[in-house]
Amino acid sequence: MEALFVPLSLLAGALLAVQAGANTQLSKATGSAIAATTIQVVIAGTLLVIAAAVTGTVFAFGSLPAVPWWHAIGGIATAIYVASTILLFRRLGAVVTVGLFIAGQMLASLGLDAFGVLGVPRQALERATMIGTLAVLVGAAAIVFGQKGSASELSASKVGWILLAILAGAVLPIQGAINGLLRSDIGAPFVVGTVSFAVATLSMVVVLLVTLILTDAPKPQLGGLTKMPWWGWLGAFCGATYVTTVFTAIPVIGTAAAVGLTVAGQQIASLFVDRYGWFRLPKREISRLRYGGVALLLMGVALIQLF
Repeated sequence: MEALFVPLSLLAGALLAVQAGANTQLSKATGSAIAATTIQVVIAGTLLVIAAAVTGTVFAFGSLPAVPWWHAIGGIATAIYVASTILLFRRLGAVVTVGLFIAGQMLASLGLDAFGVLGVPRQALERATMIGTLAVLVGAAAIVFGQKGSASELSASKVGWILLAILAGAVLPIQGAINGLLRSDIGAPFVVGTVSFAVATLSMVVVLLVTLILTDAPKPQLGGLTKMPWWGWLGAFCGATYVTTVFTAIPVIGTAAAVGLTVAGQQIASLFVDRYGWFRLPKREISRLRYGGVALLLMGVALIQLF
């Protein structure tokens, strides 16, 4: 079982790069990144309801009233992450923001494993795990500084935004751990995923309404959806796969390994997306430092997983 979750986690991470491309098209079609994400989480929840029905686990919804309420709120992390992305991309830049997200994910994962909180099995911090985590963090830094112009986005005046980026990354493994608790309660992964995306939908609706009321953001338009390429709808499938894979993988291979593998998969896929301009995204020159950063990140993940 453990060996199975290694390629699954890598694949789930790679799908995040696909989701980014799909969400870009959906954002263009609706004129709103928040509206696009809201649509995605609604579709993802629908797909998981169908999966629960097909697998005969849909009756697990009846167990929800007996579950501690906070075991069902993992989906809030999606809204925190998306809202932070919208705030941070224009202040820190996409590459810097993603690098800080990775740092937050790995630090939170290490903490969850070390202290055994939120139902995560406690794991002794082996030297190889510490070195592997450090390698992932150094690799993430190399990816950031290997992208032309990224270093200029970091400054002492942006400390608050930098901390927000790290926090936004940290909520993702916490979401996986909380969803893992819900799975232990009801034993139906597709139902757990549905609940997570239902909460995410409500959270995103709140974010959307607040944005429309308090800012001058344009209202979403749905007319452009008919002209959007078919793969613009793939984000929901990618998101559902990622969330379900993470909370099922964490109890088996540990939080640091599960998150590290998804980060590695995402970065490998992103190299191809940037190099060849897949999903109608602009082609980007990839520096040797960025290649080295991805290689170091992979070595770090291998150390965490193997030792």
